[in-house]
Amino acid sequence: MQEENKLGTQPVGRLLASMALPAMFSMLINALYNVVDSIYVARYSSDALAAVSLAFPVQSLLIAVAAGTGVGINSLIARRLGEGRKELANRAATHGLCLAVLAWVVFALLGIFATGPFLSLFDVGQGTYDMACTYTRIVTIVSLFSLVAITVEKIQQATGNMIIPMITGLLGAVINIILDPILIFGLLGAPELGVAGAAWATVIGQAGGMIAGLLFLRLWPCVLHVSFKGFRWHGRTVRDIYQVGVPSIVMQAITSVMTAGMNGILARFSEAAVSVLGAYFKLQSFIFMPVFGLTQGALPIMGYNFGARKRKRIMHTWRLAVITAAAIMLVGMLLFCLIPGPLLRLFNDDPELQRVGIPALRTISYSFLLAAVGIVNSTVFQAVGRGVASLLVSALRQLVIILPAAWILSRVAGLAAVWWAFPIAELFALALSLILLLRIYRRDIRPLTPPEEVEEAV
Repeated sequence: MQEENKLGTQPVGRLLASMALPAMFSMLINALYNVVDSIYVARYSSDALAAVSLAFPVQSLLIAVAAGTGVGINSLIARRLGEGRKELANRAATHGLCLAVLAWVVFALLGIFATGPFLSLFDVGQGTYDMACTYTRIVTIVSLFSLVAITVEKIQQATGNMIIPMITGLLGAVINIILDPILIFGLLGAPELGVAGAAWATVIGQAGGMIAGLLFLRLWPCVLHVSFKGFRWHGRTVRDIYQVGVPSIVMQAITSVMTAGMNGILARFSEAAVSVLGAYFKLQSFIFMPVFGLTQGALPIMGYNFGARKRKRIMHTWRLAVITAAAIMLVGMLLFCLIPGPLLRLFNDDPELQRVGIPALRTISYSFLLAAVGIVNSTVFQAVGRGVASLLVSALRQLVIILPAAWILSRVAGLAAVWWAFPIAELFALALSLILLLRIYRRDIRPLTPPEEVEEAV
C-alpha cells in the first residue's frame, strides 16, 4: 500500500516533483513526436502541412474524449483511495477501460461517415482536402489504441505511479518518430505513403503504448486490481466518472471547435495562415505539455487529500504548481518572442510562412503567463469534483471570447490583429478562474479540518 499512502503523507514538494517530473518528461516526448510528425509532413509538401492542420480539430476531439474521461477516472480513483474505499476505486478503473472501447466504436463510425462532410466546410484545394480526409480517417478508425492507452495511463497516475505512464508514452513516441520518415518518404523498402504514412506511424506508436500499458497494469504490482470477471455496468460509477469527465471532455473538445473556427477565419486570408496556426499548436505543445504533465502529477495529490480531508496539502500543492507552471510559461514566452523565425523554419522555409508566422507567434505568446494560473486552477476544480467550473473557464477562453474577438479583429484590422484574440481571451479566463477558485475554496476546501492535519508536516 506504499503508493496509496504516500499521496497523503510524503512531503508535498518532494511528492509533487516525484509525480510531476515523469509526467512532464512523458508529455515533452509526446510534444516532440507531434512536432517531428509535422516537420516530416511539411518537408513532404506545403499542402500536406495544411492538410494535417485541418485534421487537427478531429484529433483534438478524440484526445479530448480520452483524456477527459481519464481525468474523471483519475479524480474518482484518487478520491476513493483517499476515503479508504479501494473496491470502489477498482470498479472505477474497470469501467474506465470499458468506456474507452465504447468511445472507439463511436469515433470509428464518425471517421467513416463524417470526415468528408466536415472537411468540405473549409475553402482549400482538392489536394489538401484529399490528404486531410486520408489522415483523419486513419486516426479515427484506428483510434482504439489511443483511447485505451490514455485510459490506462490515467488509471496508473491516480494511484501515484507516474513512471509506468512515462515508459509507455515514451515507447509510443519512439515508435512514431522512427516510423514517420520510413512511411512518409518510403525509406528502407517501405512504400511512400505521404500523409497516410504519418497517420499510420501515429497509430502504430499508439498501439505499442497501449500494449505496454495493459501488460504493466496486469503484471506490475499496483494498488488497484482491474478485473472483468463478473463485470456489470454500475450506473453510479459511470455518473461519478462523467461528473468530472464530461466537463473535462467538453472543456478539451472546445479546443477542437476553436481550432476549426480559427481555421475558417484564417482560410479567408491564405493557406499559409492555416499552416501557421497548425505550426503554432505543434510548437506550443513544448511549453504547454510540460505544464499539463505538472497538473497530471498534481491532480491525484489534490484528489486524494481532498478525500482524506487534508486542506493544507491541497493548497500547498496548488501553490507549488502555480509557481512551476508560471516559470515554464515564462521560458516559452521568451522563446516565442526572441526566436520565432528559427522555430517556424523547423517546418518550412517558405517566406510567406515566415511573414505571417513571426508576428503571430510573438503576439500569442503574451497569453502564456496568464494561462499558467488558469490551467492549475482548473486542476483544483477537477480534483475536488467541480468539473463544471473548469468547463466554464474553458468555454469563456475558447468560445465566448476568442472566436468572436478573432472574427471582429479579422474584419476590422486584418490578419495581423487576429492573433491578439489569444491574450485577450486568456485575460478574461484568468479573471473568471480566480473568482471560481475563491468560491470553491470557501465552499469545499476551507471546511476540511481533520485533527491530524494540525501535526502534519507539509
